[in-house]
Amino acid sequence: MLDYDLHCHSTVSDGLLSPTDLVGRAAERGVKVLALTDHDDVAGLSEAAEVAAGRGMQLVKGVEISVTWRTRSLHIVGLNIDPAFPLLVEGLQGIRNGRGARAQLMAESLARSGIGGALEGAYRYADNPSLIGRTHFARFLVESGHSRDVASVFKNYLVKGKPGFVPHQWASLPDAVGWIAGSGGVAVLAHPGRYLVAGKKMGTTTMRELLREFVDLGGRGIEVVSGSHTPEQYAEFARYAKEFDLFASCGSDFHGPGESYRDLGRLPDFPLECRPVWQAWEK
Repeated sequence: MLDYDLHCHSTVSDGLLSPTDLVGRAAERGVKVLALTDHDDVAGLSEAAEVAAGRGMQLVKGVEISVTWRTRSLHIVGLNIDPAFPLLVEGLQGIRNGRGARAQLMAESLARSGIGGALEGAYRYADNPSLIGRTHFARFLVESGHSRDVASVFKNYLVKGKPGFVPHQWASLPDAVGWIAGSGGVAVLAHPGRYLVAGKKMGTTTMRELLREFVDLGGRGIEVVSGSHTPEQYAEFARYAKEFDLFASCGSDFHGPGESYRDLGRLPDFPLECRPVWQAWEK
């Protein structure tokens, strides 16, 4: 089992636990190296690093950047970043600035389908209002009885063709990779098994086109072991890692107890021949 967990979220974005409680939970579950990768914000890193040091853990400074590629939403994780790098700071602020307007449109879409009070309801779940997002709306929809749990929300709401969906232009792939690389970090394609084309998993041709562009821009890693991947996908993305000479990363993508694909830590080992992403910064 891996004692690294390089993808998780706190209340700074759409997680349920504060950075302090998140680190504590990770330590209790045997994690030795943890990356906090909140969506489009780095405000929790100092707190998390201080707590991790007190627990004898290593905190890798990270972020998960929202990206639009060919009209599709993707996520790029930055690991071992400098959170004070000016272009990264400015770029993340720009992404956050667009979230409020998007939330208003999402609420209006839900209201047209007969679900009122969604904006106020979603903001109740957003400890950081500037990071208002789909997960906060999903929690409101569960609270108000429209879905039994957060996972089921995304079958009936907030996705393309369903109430609450609003297309949005996030950062470009060149910008996101450039901000991460410029800060000294490693850009990693997050949970590639979750990306859809016409409602189906992204095919090999499109995935290879994405990875070729990603590598050409300076991308260096891919999440092979992800909380949302199956064992078959571990092997699949290990093959892509080898084909494109990418480091392999791992992460639970933990958001909160009872709400995530997998709890913090307890991640299975990489398939053979993978180069762990921490080799990119450990000497």
